[in-house]
Amino acid sequence: MHELSIVTSIIKTAEYEVETSGGGRIVEIILEIGKLSGVEIQSLHFVWELCAKDSVLDKTKVTILEPEGKASCAECETEFILEKIYDSCPKCNSPFKIIISGKELKIKKLIIN
Repeated sequence: MHELSIVTSIIKTAEYEVETSGGGRIVEIILEIGKLSGVEIQSLHFVWELCAKDSVLDKTKVTILEPEGKASCAECETEFILEKIYDSCPKCNSPFKIIISGKELKIKKLIIN
């Protein structure tokens, strides 16, 4: 379960940002976790509740944006939606692609009050 290390890293980053901004309380955190990132959102929520308690993210509103997977076929250059990382091009059936989006895993915004 790598969600635990992800949440731990997010908390450390949030602590650093609060410290460098002169203190305050984090009111909201917006995360961007792509559908192809390999992160299970339900597991992340479960771990979040345990780890965020008594941290700078305790009682913080959490918003998770989930960009869909998009790719461009390396053969015919068709752009298409990826449900799974190994999906082939729907036009030419080539397995070769360039991932455009869906693998994101980042803190998009921290709102400190």
